[in-house]
Amino acid sequence: MKLFFSLLLSLFFLTSCNGQVKTDSPKKNVHEVKTISARQLKLRKTQGGNEYNNVHCGLQDKGGNLWFGTTSEGVYRFNGKTFTQFTVKDGLSSNTVWSILEDKTGNIWFGTDAGICRYNWKTINYIPITTSGNNNFLDGNSYNNSPSSKGGVGSMIQDRSGTIWFGTDSGLYCYNGKTFARFLDTQGIINNSDLTLKNVQCMLEDKKGNLWFGSGWSAMEGIVRYDGKNLEHFKPRNQGWIRNMIEEQNGGILFVTRSNDVCRYDGKSFTYVTQANGMVNGSMICCLKDKSGNTWFSSDYGTELNDTVGGVWRYDGKTFTKYSIKEGLTNNAVFLMLEDPDGNIWVGTRNTGLYRFNGKSFDSYSE
Repeated sequence: MKLFFSLLLSLFFLTSCNGQVKTDSPKKNVHEVKTISARQLKLRKTQGGNEYNNVHCGLQDKGGNLWFGTTSEGVYRFNGKTFTQFTVKDGLSSNTVWSILEDKTGNIWFGTDAGICRYNWKTINYIPITTSGNNNFLDGNSYNNSPSSKGGVGSMIQDRSGTIWFGTDSGLYCYNGKTFARFLDTQGIINNSDLTLKNVQCMLEDKKGNLWFGSGWSAMEGIVRYDGKNLEHFKPRNQGWIRNMIEEQNGGILFVTRSNDVCRYDGKSFTYVTQANGMVNGSMICCLKDKSGNTWFSSDYGTELNDTVGGVWRYDGKTFTKYSIKEGLTNNAVFLMLEDPDGNIWVGTRNTGLYRFNGKSFDSYSE
């Protein structure tokens, strides 16, 4: 019986691309949602967000557009010249957007604090997470077959097989293009640490095909690696809150922890890469590897009045260089870093600020 369910699990992941909804390519047939606000030259707040809201997540799509998700103003798309804003009036389930994903068919997915939405380049539709105990990919005795579909969705990833993974407040879910499955209900998974995988804040598929999950503040389960069968659990320096992760060219993985440095895992052990090099980090939140090989780090621990902490650091392999208020930021609490097709680094900050780094200083793209 275990062999039977294992075969079903393998079939699920191998065929997860089948049944994906086909949409018009962004380059071929772009249709705007009719009620979108007029295009603006800068990111303009229209929903009454306060100084504690931020530009939280971002994406460069296949067509070269940049997408920016905020915690109060919905989503903005930048086409290289102007910004277009999407809010609840256009179909979003909430104006707080924690994560953005482009799938292999060109759909743009938004993970909000009130569930999942999908943009097919014509309309934005709410996609409820629904599972059934009769689903072949689920344990018939599941204790969570009725997930909170309106809960927060902090992270999303599409793996090489086409399966889309959603890190939600109620657990980790997989979508094969037709149905959702609660990951931990899948037969054959070895979960010796009794992990809940609730509130997964970041995810990564490495070059070997392993999936990595970084736990958020409400679960504090640290780092989890899934090799297709086993869930392996890590808590470097007892850090349970993992905010971001990236894979380096040599296969090492950088993990941004909430309050105790950025650590690198080489497959055997963890080493610490920021404080050891004299970088004052405060509270780390984001890291980015650019096309030139530099590694960027940012912190959400800073304000427009304090330039001693927070901001952005660039590491060229030898030295750290800090950029902050002196270089044009108006707020040192940086939640997002994104590289555009031309190699520019975009930074999203507290107070819904958006900036582009020109190599020396920051140009503001928000009002």
